[in-house]
Amino acid sequence: MTARARKTRHSLVAAVCSSACAALMIACGTSYYEIPIETPIQPKMDVTPFQRVLVAGFVAGGSEDVDANQETVRLLRSQLRTKSQLRVIDADLLPLMDVAAEQGGQGPAVDDRPASDNGGVRIAPQAQGVALPKQIKEEKDLEPYERVFANTAYWKRIGEEFQNPLIVTGTVLFTPHSRSGYVQRDVEEYDSFGRRRVSPVRTYMERKGFILRPKFIFIDGRTGATMYSESYREEILYNSQQNTPALSSYFELMDRLVPNFLSALSSQKIKGTRVLLK
Repeated sequence: MTARARKTRHSLVAAVCSSACAALMIACGTSYYEIPIETPIQPKMDVTPFQRVLVAGFVAGGSEDVDANQETVRLLRSQLRTKSQLRVIDADLLPLMDVAAEQGGQGPAVDDRPASDNGGVRIAPQAQGVALPKQIKEEKDLEPYERVFANTAYWKRIGEEFQNPLIVTGTVLFTPHSRSGYVQRDVEEYDSFGRRRVSPVRTYMERKGFILRPKFIFIDGRTGATMYSESYREEILYNSQQNTPALSSYFELMDRLVPNFLSALSSQKIKGTRVLLK
């Protein structure tokens, strides 16, 4: 466990202990009062060298009802404008799938010709390598495309074009999902005296929904090297008779992930209370 993870865990444990102490003192009749506190959690990486951030685009696939690439870029840019001190760059999305196809699914090769021929490192054409699937429907379809994120020469060139920003990219897979099985739900019952009782009941149900699997990759625009990456998985299921639009489900799942995304860039605060005796 990292030091940051330990610190986060200790903060959460302290908050739980404070609540437990408060409950105990109430039971004992002890006079007390609570003070609200906020515990800062440091960001997962240092972004102080950057003034700008470029959400460049994503290799995306899954449901055809949602353009996961475009929607993810729009959402993250909007969040960063309001919750980050970095200046968000408005630019066209990078055609990452085309870039990966041009590389033939392989990493960049360095030409041995003089660097002066192109003002720097020269990238040689690649021989056709791993075949890239035309449609991305599951996680294994993404794997051949991920080599594009290791192409430091490409990302350094993008960084130079946009004045060396922090670059946000990665993959997004948004796929339909269904599951059948027993689900426990609470059922209200009233006896002959009108008294309400809630009983847990197990019911067999068929449910359908979506799974969202984004991988956020943060690249240093000065060097083209990856600074940090993190993968997530969120799932949502509905009653099979419920007709929920795919785009609504996408945003509902992204709402769960955005705080984790932002915590990589800026400090967050955990709110709690501290109990003091009078």
